[in-house]
Amino acid sequence: MSSYCQPDNNKQGEIMVTITAAPFVRHLSAGPTSYVLHTGRGVAKHEGTAQAFWFRPLDAAISEVPLDDREIPVLVTLRTTDLQQLTAPATVTYRIADARLAAARVDFSVDLRSGGWSEEPLEAIAAMLHGATTAAVASQLADMTLDAALRTDLTALGAEVGLLLAADPRVTQLGIEVVGVRFALLRPDPDVERALQTPARERIQEDADKATFSRRALAVEREAAIGENELANQIELARRHEELIARKGTNARRQAEEAAAAEAIATQSSAARVRLEAEARADAARVTGEAEAAAERAKLDAHRDIPQEVLMALALTKLAENLPAIDRLTITPDMLSEIAGSLLHRDS
Repeated sequence: MSSYCQPDNNKQGEIMVTITAAPFVRHLSAGPTSYVLHTGRGVAKHEGTAQAFWFRPLDAAISEVPLDDREIPVLVTLRTTDLQQLTAPATVTYRIADARLAAARVDFSVDLRSGGWSEEPLEAIAAMLHGATTAAVASQLADMTLDAALRTDLTALGAEVGLLLAADPRVTQLGIEVVGVRFALLRPDPDVERALQTPARERIQEDADKATFSRRALAVEREAAIGENELANQIELARRHEELIARKGTNARRQAEEAAAAEAIATQSSAARVRLEAEARADAARVTGEAEAAAERAKLDAHRDIPQEVLMALALTKLAENLPAIDRLTITPDMLSEIAGSLLHRDS
């Protein structure tokens, strides 16, 4: 088990109080977070915070104890029960609660020329806190396995270590009060850490693969759904097209039937009209025939009492009207004899 500490943020030998030189005397002024103890020939002359006084450098001894909160980083390296190395980085926040006790145990004397510390008191306090913190952390984690130590609640661990430090005699005997301890991430050996990270990385990769496969499956499912929708739309369009064709055929058939019916009606009307016209013409012809027959009968009735010779003359007259033009007429003696005999016979 070992520990390592980074240097404190406050440089040793820094100017803690302001000393102004004058002939035979000097003046000191301190801030509100600095506890100043001035003794002359072993007798306390000035003591407290925010002090300002004149003093003779020949017989004066001045100590300055800082009262503000300070932090020290501690890096604790230990071995767990399963022989694995574990690193626990911690930050300890402390303050000096009893300045007189601290000044009595640690050299906080001030250089009377520069106002800085003659020694390095904070280094001594830091070394003591390093050891105490290392022992406290080891008491909490050394009896654990690596896996259990890595799963430790860092807040609870800091509280436990703070309680152990507050009860440590090395801390209390210096008048130091531990304000708090906080831990950063506990780290195993790098190779072990990579080995421990492998299952988690594999699970993460597996989850990522599952998510990828699920996303792809969902994409395929959505594409299938889109394809089914497109197919359903095509089927619906084909059905509607079929219905449209059937409806067009029905309409065309209906139109043909209506046209045929209209044509039949027109034909029937035309036949009836022709029949009526024929009947009318027949009736007209019959009436005309009857009229002509009546006229002929009337003529016959009129000619019934006319002598035969007159009728012959009329017939000859009618015949003469319908005969072609006669340029020459040859009368033979036979014809004259016959005509004369006919006329003589009529007279007798």
